[in-house]
Formats: sequence, structure tokens, C-alpha cells
Amino acid sequence: MSDKAVTYISYLKIDELLDLQQPLSDGEHDEMLFIVIHQTYELWFKQILHEVGALQPALEAGDTHRSLALLGRIRTIMKTCVAQIDILETMTPLQFNSFRGRLSSSSGFQSAQFRELEAVLGRRDHAGASADKSSGMGMAEHLIEGSPARLRVEAAMNRASVWDSALRYFDSRGWAMPAEVLGRDVSVGYQDHVGVQDVLVEMHRQDPEAGMVAEALLDVDEGLQEWRYRHVKMVERTIGRKPGTGGSAGVGYLASTLFHPVFADLWAIRSRL
Repeated sequence: MSDKAVTYISYLKIDELLDLQQPLSDGEHDEMLFIVIHQTYELWFKQILHEVGALQPALEAGDTHRSLALLGRIRTIMKTCVAQIDILETMTPLQFNSFRGRLSSSSGFQSAQFRELEAVLGRRDHAGASADKSSGMGMAEHLIEGSPARLRVEAAMNRASVWDSALRYFDSRGWAMPAEVLGRDVSVGYQDHVGVQDVLVEMHRQDPEAGMVAEALLDVDEGLQEWRYRHVKMVERTIGRKPGTGGSAGVGYLASTLFHPVFADLWAIRSRL
């Protein structure tokens, strides 16, 4: 009985949340918008990772309805992330430049949650030949070595991706996937597979429920590509071809990430359906 009643403010930690926006510039009006937008992105990335954490077990358990609900929610969150770019684009280049110098070495490359999401979806850029073109480094190596954030990304690159879980889902419904695909080394990036595509074509024709899951996965893939494209154009509109913050290659690198589907097999079968 002595416990304080839960209120809107205490449950959502509103006071703490609203104390997290701390501009570095002296009175530059637009820095607040920049901070709020990016903090909101991080909250949405956290929620997407939370949803994906439930999606993979649902797929591997063969739970069609649960999987469709989770995929639909992820796609809707991605649409919201894309829409936020409209707000950020109300900031002109001059307004951004008024505080940009204070960002120092900070960069979107350091968003551990987005890196983790990429890894969960199947990206496997380790240091070396497959590393980021912006720096020659693997995608986790923009993060502090040994930090919890970097360890999460590295762990995600060494466990089954969403596509691996999807392949198990399809296989469990009687659509036998090639053994070398199901038993592959999940720490290595997946390569599109003609044998998988052959099975997916027949699955779409004969198994409407599994086909709906495949299309929902494609919705998520398209949503991620849409976000990348809008992000590239927003950055180009704001800083042109100048280097990005933190020494990144800016628009040049971001543009190189476009049109690389997460679920390549699902795109490849379009011309065969």
C-alpha cells in the first residue's frame, strides 16, 4: 500500500525522457529537431529489433498468423521511419550547417541498433574484402571494441538471420529447401540460390498461406530499401557531395547501399510467377 501509484509520467519516465535532448550549440534552433528525430529513430529501431526477436521463433515454429502479424507491424514501423524524413527535410542546408561542426566525429555509422538490424536481416560485412566501402572496415568496427553495442552486432552476425528462419518455415510446410542451404554457415552472407527459387515458385502457386508470408517478407525488404533511398536523398539535399560527419564518404557511400535486397530470392522469382 505504500507504493506510489503508477502515473503516465512515472510509467513512461517522461521527466527522464525529456531531459535527454541536450543541444551542444548555443541557441541554434534547429539542433533540437535533429536530436529529437534521431532519438526517435533509435526508439523505432529498438522496437523493430524487439519485433524481429519474436518473428524468428514464430517462423521456425511454423506459426503463420503470428508471423504475418509481426511482419505487418515491422513494415508499418518502417513506413513511419520513412515519413520522419519529411520532417527532417524541413531543415535547410544553412540551418544544419549552423550546428554541424559540433557533431565532431559522431556519425550514423555508429548507430549500433541499425547495424544490429542489418545483421539480423542477413548482412555479414566483416573486416576485409566485404567491408564498408566508406572506411575499409567491417560494419561492427565503427563501434568501440568490446563495447556491449559492438558485441550485440557481432553476435547477430554469427546467428541465423530472418531469412534463415524463413527458409526453415517454408521447409516445415513441406517445401523442401536444399540441404546445403539449411545447413550453411550462418556467419557467412547468404547468396541467392536457384534451387531455393525453384521451390519458392512452386510454393507460391500451391500454398497461399506460405506465399502470404513470403510477400510480407518482401514488404519489409521493400520498406528498408525505401528508407535507404529517402535517407540518401535527404542527405544529398542537406550536404550535397560533401563528406559525411565522422569522416564517412557521405552520399557516395549511402548511394552504394541502394538496391541491394535483403531477400534476393524473393525478388528473383518475380519474372517466373
